[in-house]
Amino acid sequence: MTKAIRINRTGGPEVMELVDVELGPPGPGEAQVRHEAIGLNYIDVYFRSGQYTQPLPGGLGMEGAGVVEAVGEGVTEVQVGDRVAYAGRPIGAYAEARNMPASQLLVLPDKIGFDTAAAMMLQGLTVQYLFHRTVPLKAGDTILFHAAAGGVGLIACQWAKVMGVTLIGTVGSEEKAALATENGAHHVINYNTENFTERVKEITGGKGVSAVYDSIGKDTFIGSLDCLQPLGTMVSFGSASGPVPPFSLSELANRGSLFITRPSLMSYTASREDLEAAAKSLFGVVASGEVKIDIRQRYALADVAQAHIELEARKTSGSSILLP
Repeated sequence: MTKAIRINRTGGPEVMELVDVELGPPGPGEAQVRHEAIGLNYIDVYFRSGQYTQPLPGGLGMEGAGVVEAVGEGVTEVQVGDRVAYAGRPIGAYAEARNMPASQLLVLPDKIGFDTAAAMMLQGLTVQYLFHRTVPLKAGDTILFHAAAGGVGLIACQWAKVMGVTLIGTVGSEEKAALATENGAHHVINYNTENFTERVKEITGGKGVSAVYDSIGKDTFIGSLDCLQPLGTMVSFGSASGPVPPFSLSELANRGSLFITRPSLMSYTASREDLEAAAKSLFGVVASGEVKIDIRQRYALADVAQAHIELEARKTSGSSILLP
């Protein structure tokens, strides 16, 4: 038996229950991982609330790091004793231990600890594909990145600096503005005291940015489109304020033939080759110290409800992890 968080219905943080579950041996192609740390991400809220669907009863969590305790038949990617981390489906990382498809597991470099790995996999791989594949950025580009003081945002601030990209970030407080600046954002806008669209136009001399990375959704979507230069790209990769409402495609034409995409990590790491390439890129910048993972919140697995409350209230900054 092992402890795990389960939900029998969707709803608020109260639907999460810490229960005993039976954990059998790993099946063919699977490895059993004993978690040392578990990632906490806003996508977990989407699944808990029902905004994203999954079969119920079910688990939560898409990111973890730990040690391989057993492997099933045919496993070649990892072996017993390996230090590993993962991000993505199947859902169920909120657990002391679990069986995972071995094809999703990545062996950690010695320089990267479990806490760091659990905090960086989903967020770091997200920044990797956003900056290198969704819109392949190059030195001299100027971009807008919303929620620049969150876990994804702080990695983005640092990685943009490494690439020579000018990042304009938005935040919700002066404390978060200072944090984003410390991590490499060239310009920071407090959207609670400033109109971010107007400020972007001021900062860019009216030109606008080549890409907007928006995980906020409903509250920032139209303003984000107005920040783009002609032929710019709107990357909508989350909806923390709610889903983007329907809009006419002519809105894109009217603003200069804009591009728009709604990407997900799972699509960009669907093949083992793509997953390993993205991980190699992420492990490289973290192991070198060019990108540091700022873990600002640690919660016991049993306190996951409080973690979700603080996450949804935007009281967190940087990365958060759960400890089994």
